[in-house]
Amino acid sequence: MNRISKAFEGKKAFITFITGGDPDIETTERLIYAMAEAGVDIIEIGIPFSDPVAEGIVIQQADERALANGCTVDKLFEMVKRARQRVTLPLLFMTYINPVFAYGTERFMEKCADCGIDGVIVPDLPFEERGEISEECKKYGITQISLIAPTSEARIEVIAKESEGFLYCVSSLGVTGVRSDISADIGGVINQIKRITETPCAIGFGISTPEQARAMADISDGVIVGSAIVKIIAEHGTDSVEPVKQFVSTIKSNLR
Repeated sequence: MNRISKAFEGKKAFITFITGGDPDIETTERLIYAMAEAGVDIIEIGIPFSDPVAEGIVIQQADERALANGCTVDKLFEMVKRARQRVTLPLLFMTYINPVFAYGTERFMEKCADCGIDGVIVPDLPFEERGEISEECKKYGITQISLIAPTSEARIEVIAKESEGFLYCVSSLGVTGVRSDISADIGGVINQIKRITETPCAIGFGISTPEQARAMADISDGVIVGSAIVKIIAEHGTDSVEPVKQFVSTIKSNLR
């Protein structure tokens, strides 16, 4: 059983997202350690990109800060390699396909394996085009995680059948961001998936409070919190480690 599968064993998995290099590489590394200590089960590290089409303003601005501060893919590989010496939980890259192609798909996946990345999520790579990276993912043991949205409808069955690691279930229409209300019938989507596959389902996009996290965990196998954490980082900068740790600790305790 790989690290991702173990993260869902016997509990509701708590998955967090941060933008790599925001506000700087050193703080990103410290945030990984702090979140691991707070009991997070999986950490997604966003590779900053100049045109993040699935992201709302909070993560767009985080990408801009990271790029302005000199974050590169190579610097993130180096940071993850250091972090892997101290943390055992699964680490994922959330990236757009352009940085992967620009780096070279095989070289990118080889470096992921070398530094200890467990999986990749590529939100702008349609399921039908997953073959663009699937061969290289398999070659280097990198789990390719698929997304399912409320609009996936007829495609849910085929995506679920081919899923690995976990299914990233998008809670709402639109881009990422803090939401006061999650309106899509994500429960119906989860029920449909569960009839097809045993792959765990984690709900993301818009979850920002312990109450929302608990409600989404009740109908799924895990929850993903991103923009709410990135917002804290934007507010506190290099002093964000302790506030983020306190925030994720509160959500984690609410999921127990």
